Amino acid sequence: MFYALLLATLVVALGTAYVTARFFDTAVQKILARIVGDELADAWRKYLRFAIMVVGVSGGVRLWELEKYVTASREASKLELNGMRWTLEIYRTLIETLQSIAWMMLLFFLAAMIAYVIVRAIEIKHHERQHGE
Repeated sequence: MFYALLLATLVVALGTAYVTARFFDTAVQKILARIVGDELADAWRKYLRFAIMVVGVSGGVRLWELEKYVTASREASKLELNGMRWTLEIYRTLIETLQSIAWMMLLFFLAAMIAYVIVRAIEIKHHERQHGE
């Protein structure tokens, strides 16, 4: 039963991360094209998609939490994997995956916002030099 739960949480985390990466794909492409240019945007977008998958799976599949089904403590016996626990673990995997990706995307968008401000400031300064001469 443990292996089935591990596989199920992995599949849920992978699926959630994939759907989330596809959801943000267009926005990320536009932001990266504006900041780093079209020639680099595709490579950075692929890297960010990979990062979303890694962060989503590592956040969603919590091996230290699943260990409680394998190792028994001295006071208590191993937890039983019944239907309610399966539901709880799958729900927890979904939420933890989304939470991990949300933090990563927040950091990406904050960095992108700072980069956008810098790019705009350079463009304005360059535009003023051209029209000021």
